[in-house]
Amino acid sequence: MKNYLRFTIFLLMVVFSENSFSQVAKEDIILKKKLLETLNGFNGVVGVYAKNFKTNKFVAINADTIFPTASMVKIPIMIGTFDKILKGELKYDQELIYKDSLDYDDGIVGSLKDGAKLPLSEVMTLMCTVSDNTGSLWLQALAGGGNRINSIIDSLGFKNTRVNSRTPGREVNRTEYGWGQTTPREMAEIMSMLREKKIFTPAASDRMYRNLGRQYWDGEGLSQLPENIKTGSKNGAVNRSRSEVVFVHAPHGEYVYCIITKKQKDESSERSNEGFELLRKVGSLLWNYYEPKSNWKPVEGYEKW
Repeated sequence: MKNYLRFTIFLLMVVFSENSFSQVAKEDIILKKKLLETLNGFNGVVGVYAKNFKTNKFVAINADTIFPTASMVKIPIMIGTFDKILKGELKYDQELIYKDSLDYDDGIVGSLKDGAKLPLSEVMTLMCTVSDNTGSLWLQALAGGGNRINSIIDSLGFKNTRVNSRTPGREVNRTEYGWGQTTPREMAEIMSMLREKKIFTPAASDRMYRNLGRQYWDGEGLSQLPENIKTGSKNGAVNRSRSEVVFVHAPHGEYVYCIITKKQKDESSERSNEGFELLRKVGSLLWNYYEPKSNWKPVEGYEKW
């Protein structure tokens, strides 16, 4: 009887060990080769991180290298704002009063008249959807500033994602990376945590993730996905950098990816910019790799819009 029990325990240990081992993420060598071929020849530095949640396989190419966030910094700003809301220091639907002193550019919020009233939730929507810069800086201030936001992001386990602009002590970083900095792996993981409802509370994560599901700037990676596929995303662009983080609710397994460039030779703002082209190529490659039986292609002439 004792030998039987020992044998049973041994079998259970083996099964447990095998199941635990099977959960360890492995790098997808085949996909990595395809991505490297796609990135080959790009005139600049590129980082990519992609993970399929069904297979638990990932690809990491310069995934822990620090890059500019450009407008992806608005995800940390949103998280910092929600922390204030959950602490009762702000309300999601509270009325805000716009002042001309807040004006940063000629976006929607920056075009408001002095004294205009609008709810915080609308400023948040404009930040996430049309990437409104004046509204984003407004929320950054309401969230307590860059250093407070950085402390929150650090507490979530992210050591490289930071807000730089208007953040005392980060002037050198701002000179090198601009408004914010991150790595492809960290930005993809932040997006994944929102999707998995692991930032603050499930309800707060759900609201933040929904805010990232209505992207106005959908001409790059999102243009390479069928129009009926749900996504959460944020992208960014500055002179020598293009970036995009996308969580895709694909039929045969959700996946997330982040691609960021820096030190691009091509600084143009046209659709043909080499960085924009790369975002589309990577978005297309990943969709067709993870959904090999899909025969969907972008409709002819889609690039006109």
